[in-house]
Amino acid sequence: MLAGGPSYERDVSLASGRRIMEALNVQGYETALCDVDQALIPRLVEDPPDAVVLALHGAPGEDGPLRAVLELYGIPYVGSDPRGARLSWDKAAAKGQLQAAGIRTPRWITLAPDTFRDLGGEQLVEAVTASFGLPLVVKPVRGGSGLGLRVVREADDVASALMNCFSYDSSALIEQHVEGIDIAVSVFDGPQGPRALPCVEIEPLSGSYDYAARYSAGHSRWHVPARLPVDQLAALGALAVRVHETLQLRDLSRVDLIVDAQKKPWVLEAEVSPGMTETSLFPLAGQAAEHELGDMLSLLVEKAIARQ
Repeated sequence: MLAGGPSYERDVSLASGRRIMEALNVQGYETALCDVDQALIPRLVEDPPDAVVLALHGAPGEDGPLRAVLELYGIPYVGSDPRGARLSWDKAAAKGQLQAAGIRTPRWITLAPDTFRDLGGEQLVEAVTASFGLPLVVKPVRGGSGLGLRVVREADDVASALMNCFSYDSSALIEQHVEGIDIAVSVFDGPQGPRALPCVEIEPLSGSYDYAARYSAGHSRWHVPARLPVDQLAALGALAVRVHETLQLRDLSRVDLIVDAQKKPWVLEAEVSPGMTETSLFPLAGQAAEHELGDMLSLLVEKAIARQ
């Protein structure tokens, strides 16, 4: 089990890792939690595991390089390969791939601090708000857990939202805000191929699904399955599987989207390492489908070992 690491999402990663370990222990596996530091490779080489489960959120667990290192040492692991991880990690690149595949995603632009400074921040803000309208969503191009994310409803607040975002990543993604229902669809890529778990409707009580809304008790409500017609739920599940395949993901993922007032789905992003904490959506969706987390993880571990 790899968890922790140096990212802003370290605490969430450790919580996910502990829950995964508990679930696999019930299945009869011997597990150990390893942090991602300079002692990791010597430890893996000295005592190679049958397989590694990545419970890392943020870099280096979701951006690809660590997965490439595991492959270099011939260590099987659960999750997407380096290519799929790299593509999903960069939200702008992923959105471009989805758009090319005909999958609806909100309009976006990326800005780096130098661009914002050198080309005139005030003029850029005016141009973006004139083109996209308000409100806007500002979030890091690379990162998760809602860190650095803000919904901006006033043009005067765009600059401060960008500055906050730049504290988490070197590039900011400014995205057209779509009003609607927040939906998360987890994809379990088991022995019979990828299939969607029940859709989870997210009701953040604060108005946006930020870090606090995700991981603090009482900040959100979840409805499983989502309160939508059965045929629409089936269509959203099929869409999530299509996203999973378009981004070349493997084993498990979570697709975040918005359903607008016209019932049109807008794909926001896909996570290659979904959270596994007590308030995380992948295990919640699995439970709604009467799949124990340990059963699903066991199948993925055996699948990873068989790939070697």
